Amino acid sequence: MSKIRVGLVGCGFVAELHMHAYRRVHGLDVEVSAAAARSDHVVEFAHRHRIAKTCRSFAELIADPDLEIIDICTPPSLHASMIVAAMRAGKHVICEKPFAGYFGRDGDPAPIGRHVPKARMYERVCAEMEETVAAIRETGRLFMYAEDWIYAPALTKTPEIIRATADKILFMKAEESHSGSHAAHAAQWAMTGGGSLIRMGCHPLSAVLYLKQVEAKARGEMIRVASVTGDVGNVTASLKPEERGFIKANPIDVEDWGTLTLTFSDGTKATIFSGDMIMGGVRNLIETYTSGGSLFANITPNTHLMSYQTSEEKLKDVYITEKVDRKTGWQYVCLEEEWTRGYQQEIQDFMECAASGRQPRSDLSLAVETIKVNYAGYWAAEEGRRVTL
Repeated sequence: MSKIRVGLVGCGFVAELHMHAYRRVHGLDVEVSAAAARSDHVVEFAHRHRIAKTCRSFAELIADPDLEIIDICTPPSLHASMIVAAMRAGKHVICEKPFAGYFGRDGDPAPIGRHVPKARMYERVCAEMEETVAAIRETGRLFMYAEDWIYAPALTKTPEIIRATADKILFMKAEESHSGSHAAHAAQWAMTGGGSLIRMGCHPLSAVLYLKQVEAKARGEMIRVASVTGDVGNVTASLKPEERGFIKANPIDVEDWGTLTLTFSDGTKATIFSGDMIMGGVRNLIETYTSGGSLFANITPNTHLMSYQTSEEKLKDVYITEKVDRKTGWQYVCLEEEWTRGYQQEIQDFMECAASGRQPRSDLSLAVETIKVNYAGYWAAEEGRRVTL
């Protein structure tokens, strides 16, 4: 089998996770042979990961005839245009979350998160996604949505059980939260397309949507999201400067607290929560309550290894888990993070798809539905009502 060559655009935190996953692909000959970014950091990134070629422009990267796949790990505002350009250049595309978003148009008053009605955002995002989807399908290339939750071991075992039992999922409760993003762009709607719900809540939302489709297929039913309600807020706005030592969230026009409630066409429910004020590391959790049992998927934190330590200095070079402010005291140590959180299995699936032409587990329809529901939730939260889809 010929070598699968990948071009990576972006060299931040998620690009690091993807690189670790690429090194563990088995059964296929895969090489990340080019990396692109505008910053000088791309040179050091490429050297550290033994990537042969660096590019300072996306156009140069997708013009490389040796590359079969483009892996997009850039800020969200760049995703849609990069997806279409890469696929029109004949490449398969992997794209990090979120698939799309509203990032402003000429004439929008700033900051857009405060002044542009969410109903208008929803309408325009849906229209733009239709155009993006049409462009993707015209190319005949594969689109692979990098939603790692779908591949996390705790989540892959959950659908296995649902398929075996064909039980009805009555209610799901899912969360991703932590103490806030260090990235300055996370505070601005024009860069991220929203706040905690789009940055973090998209993960549990995608997982909930995926599990309902697994259930529907197992039971021979058609299930869709019928309506959405939501609530958002800026709970850290009440903090004094001296109280911000551990909380990193400092939003300009986005939420740092958000919740969505989904009602499905079969009358069942799901609640999604995300927040930038949760201490103690990242919380990636989903509870599934069925007609025949309960399933608690604790992606992180989990109890694979619990640690109680007393010296920060001795642990300075030891990785514990993402978003903890200290390594001492009781800690939930994240073992094999790329595996525990699904990145390794995600990249394996995508490489097998590129080799065989089959569709990925995390696909275009999931990417689109996640954004549609998320923005319906923003609309519902702003107007204080239920939005019917």
